[in-house]
Amino acid sequence: MEFERAKLDIDGQIAILKLNHPEVMNAVSPEMVGGLMKALDEVDRRRDEVRCVIMTGEGRGFCAGANLQPTSGEGVDAGMLLETVFHPFLRRLRELVVPLVTAVNGAAAGVGMSFALMGDLVLCARSAYFLQAFRRIGLVPDGGSTWILPRLIGKARASELSLLGERLPADKALEWGLVNRVFADDELMEKAREMGRELAAGPTIALGLIRRLYWESPDNTYEEQLNLERQMQRKAGASADFKEGVRAFLQKRPANFKGA
Repeated sequence: MEFERAKLDIDGQIAILKLNHPEVMNAVSPEMVGGLMKALDEVDRRRDEVRCVIMTGEGRGFCAGANLQPTSGEGVDAGMLLETVFHPFLRRLRELVVPLVTAVNGAAAGVGMSFALMGDLVLCARSAYFLQAFRRIGLVPDGGSTWILPRLIGKARASELSLLGERLPADKALEWGLVNRVFADDELMEKAREMGRELAAGPTIALGLIRRLYWESPDNTYEEQLNLERQMQRKAGASADFKEGVRAFLQKRPANFKGA
């Protein structure tokens, strides 16, 4: 399915969401975000079918950051653009009820780096790299990067990336714990699909609750997190998948999870 600057392919129980403006290495515009949001509306409509989302970029890059071509920067309220365009999309990704895999197939710069790091599992092509490009145009990091980076790699490394604006290659990102796995360029999407199929075949109610627990954990006290675990476990324990998982365990067979 084609949307403005976005594509959505349904592959069995997996939705593959593509940023689609390869002429500018998928630099993000309001039009692209609108297309991505419509694609996620379609994912929501297929909730009984789609049990995992893979997000990647069309062509040779994941996302080069915000598209600066339409403007010289004069008279632009960059904060308002975040509030009205980018933040709703980032919140939408956070609130997905199924696992999100990002397949970083090239440069992930600026807000594109933020998009890439929204994945519950972040997979990279070996040629991919990350770049906090904001300092190069006199802006501060955004897209939630000042929240997520210190929590993933610590303040020192987060500050270094943002203040110096140096490229972080995929292998170094893996060493730092920023991403989950790195693959040869020509293997990335097949590996992403394999992981997507594995997640889609799992107990997706529980997996959705797991992603919520980890998103909320950094801001919770220990007691608050214990209480949240209790709430999420109550929901998971009421699912048909939990009953099937127990039966399969006792019968020593693979579970047949339905996402219900």
